[in-house]
Amino acid sequence: MIGPAESFGATLVGGTPVIDETITTPAATTATSTATTTAAAAAGADTATPPDVDATLSDDADQDSTERHDLVHRQPLLYDALLRSEMLGENIDPAARQSMHSGIGMSNYSTSNHGSGTLSPFRERSNNLSFVSPYYHAMNTVVTYDYDVNRRESEHQSIVGSFHLSPVSSMGRQKMPRFADRCKRKIAKVPTKVLDAPSLQDDFYLNLVDWSSQNVLAVGLGNCVYLWSAATSKVTQLCDLSETEDVVTSVAWSEGGRHLAVGSSRGEVQLWDASNQKLIRIMGGHSARIGALSWKQASSGGAPTAGSSSLLASGSRDRLIHLRDPRSESAYEMRLCAHKQEVCGLKWSFDERSMLASGGNDNKLLVWDIKKHTSPIHSFGDHTAAVKAITWSPHQHGLLASGGGTADRCIRFWNCLTGNGISINCIDTGSQVCNLAWSKNCNEIVSTHGYSLNQIVVWKYPSMQKIATLTGHTYRVLYLAVSPDGSTIVTGAGAGDETLRFWQVFPGPQKENKAGGLLFPAGMPGSVIR
Repeated sequence: MIGPAESFGATLVGGTPVIDETITTPAATTATSTATTTAAAAAGADTATPPDVDATLSDDADQDSTERHDLVHRQPLLYDALLRSEMLGENIDPAARQSMHSGIGMSNYSTSNHGSGTLSPFRERSNNLSFVSPYYHAMNTVVTYDYDVNRRESEHQSIVGSFHLSPVSSMGRQKMPRFADRCKRKIAKVPTKVLDAPSLQDDFYLNLVDWSSQNVLAVGLGNCVYLWSAATSKVTQLCDLSETEDVVTSVAWSEGGRHLAVGSSRGEVQLWDASNQKLIRIMGGHSARIGALSWKQASSGGAPTAGSSSLLASGSRDRLIHLRDPRSESAYEMRLCAHKQEVCGLKWSFDERSMLASGGNDNKLLVWDIKKHTSPIHSFGDHTAAVKAITWSPHQHGLLASGGGTADRCIRFWNCLTGNGISINCIDTGSQVCNLAWSKNCNEIVSTHGYSLNQIVVWKYPSMQKIATLTGHTYRVLYLAVSPDGSTIVTGAGAGDETLRFWQVFPGPQKENKAGGLLFPAGMPGSVIR
């Protein structure tokens, strides 16, 4: 194998150059050249010096050998740069790689055959390459002229880009629209259904609408509770409290959707079997109206009494929270005392079944662990108005969101695992926050608002960017419930509005995108709850 300092020699025999395959070292070549020069000088000045054919042929052979060496050792670097550019997306400068491997820079190349210009590492003296490489021109330009660094980098990027095999360049791929942008979900700005709800109270502290897992909507109107079937649009009156001059102040379905708890202004909780329209029992204990109710399915050991299957929490204007076992003979099993004013919000956690969040008119948000404590484990006091809107995240353990009233207007998020008393995020919505609900199908939140915007907003969590803003109610949107499949919400407003409006704001479990959704066919007519 020929080393980098070796070349083929040539001799002239009978006027024809014959390549001598003996290896001539640089020292021998120098000695031969010196002897020839000395002989010519001795011949005298009048004698013409014949052309040094051996030296000329030796130079040509040396140059051809160098070209072959360059092609053998430099073309793989070019191919390697192209492959890495196509497969790995790297912008590699083959000249830099050549310098790194050979240990020499651009200035090491000879310029004797090219005048004052600098010789490119990719020389095209033969027909080995039938086209002029873009890299050849670029490298000559970069080395000959003193470009700034930024322009030189752009030149190198364009060089590698010239060899892309894909019809879409790397720059073009960056400008192509993402699939998520092209498939962005669109939320209708108009409700899919509107129901008249006469005598729906305009009271911020009440909870008069709830949607069961059996797809039945319960609404408290004045002295009565009505049931509306989303499947058939049939309206049924469940109970009437006018005989006792009582008023419905809250309703809540059990998790199975069979039993309905009804809170009244007299401080009683009525438990109804909705399917049979039968009153099961009446539970007392409160001395004032019950504005908040919340059910949970008790796991093993999760309830205060052994063997009970469910637990009902009730919050009242008397500032107390009662935990009730429907199977027990007593009115309640546990009493929680910590709020200084009316309790208007109650929600059980999705994952930690023994954790209960409560909000009150004292601007406090409390978190209870009924397994271990009869006093709150967390007390959050950043809100500056009543806390009615409460929702737990079904996607992140221990994450709680709450909303404040007219003087606060903020949605705050809390980490109930650490409980350091500081909200992890706060969004000023610009209006009274009446209700919050977290979607179980995607990481989004819907909020309803009162003074002064009276709107519904869908938020993306955790960025809290507005996905949609829905308007239509003419008075503050005090009531909110979510359908069992999680795709549709129902909102309610009292006073001069007195309507229930259905909106399809979340994707369903099967990504239903039809106008009617899973619950309501597109052409279903409206109904009047009376």
